[in-house]
Amino acid sequence: MSSPPWDHRGGMLYLDHAATTPMRPGVWEAMAPYAADAFGNPSGSHGVSRRAKNALEEARERVAAHLGCAPAEVVFCGGGTEADNLAVKGPAVAAGRGGVVTVATEHEAVLESARFLRRLGHPVTIVGVDRFGRVDPDEVAAAVGPDTAVVSVMAANNETGTLQPVAEVAAAVKAANPKTVVHTDAVQAFMAGVDVDELGVDLLTLAAHKFGGPKGVGVLYVRRGVQIEPVLHGGGQEMGRRSGTVNVAGAVGMAAAMDAAAADRERFAADVAEARRRFEVALVGKAERTVPVDHTLVQHSHLRFTGVRNDTLLIRLDRRGVAAAAGSACQSGATTPSHVLVAMGYGPDEARECVRFTFGWTTRPEDGDVAAGIVLDALEANR
Repeated sequence: MSSPPWDHRGGMLYLDHAATTPMRPGVWEAMAPYAADAFGNPSGSHGVSRRAKNALEEARERVAAHLGCAPAEVVFCGGGTEADNLAVKGPAVAAGRGGVVTVATEHEAVLESARFLRRLGHPVTIVGVDRFGRVDPDEVAAAVGPDTAVVSVMAANNETGTLQPVAEVAAAVKAANPKTVVHTDAVQAFMAGVDVDELGVDLLTLAAHKFGGPKGVGVLYVRRGVQIEPVLHGGGQEMGRRSGTVNVAGAVGMAAAMDAAAADRERFAADVAEARRRFEVALVGKAERTVPVDHTLVQHSHLRFTGVRNDTLLIRLDRRGVAAAAGSACQSGATTPSHVLVAMGYGPDEARECVRFTFGWTTRPEDGDVAAGIVLDALEANR
């Protein structure tokens, strides 16, 4: 798939793909009919609604094919946050007052859902990580008890890109308690490929805008037989698992983006890996990785610039036309240090020296050279 070596949207060299990605070519065109002539409510029975319903079910089938599951196991949601809320709260509430086990570096959608359940009296255990943000499957399994309803461990961290051993966690959890449901937030991981049976999970979250689809639509995979209490109550859409009129255009756009992203995986991995390599080689002596390359997603370059505050550096980069971030997009403007880095053992001042550069489908190898030159210039100006 062709695209310019620079993503000039907004006049920026865009290196914040972990926050959101530009839509891939053809996605908007696929969505447009369902905002125009085929605008019907898919729950209706007349012709306009049937067109919308047919498009929705075709999108469901395409999404299922990418996940290796049945279409009936795909639940469309309003994004990754909603899907994570349903994945954590749903099994715990369905079990009565079921317990939750999760990890200290999870996305806020998972951690805040767990904290909410704790306030309602559900037992919650949060497992720690090592200095690279990795969790030990045996520690997760050791936290599982007879009343544990759900374990949630993300596939890849949104800040550092750290890959978690999800399949090993799932196997260990099932050995400890076969009735416990295993969820993974795979929002960042679709470009690496996700298969629910290979991962051994019962629930899996995706968000369309992380791989070239529209914002405001996501998916929760729910393995057949898993009981979840809906978070949204109403008309019983999505087979009673998520009430509310489904965003048909968004679902169609998500399926189109998944098709394009899956077809682009080989080119994506090669170009992004080379761009990241050039970028990091040029910054040797100026920055250090927080996580080894072989433990992260190919698109993540999470660096610590010792002695340089990330807020100052990001302002200088923004003025020079590079978009990057310090931690999660959900924490933009936060004055507290990243909970992910604190869990990895970083002190507050050390955490404030880290910057996340994330490459994406618009990236070409030469972008790594250009970005490194701009970062070096910004560092020099900072001194």
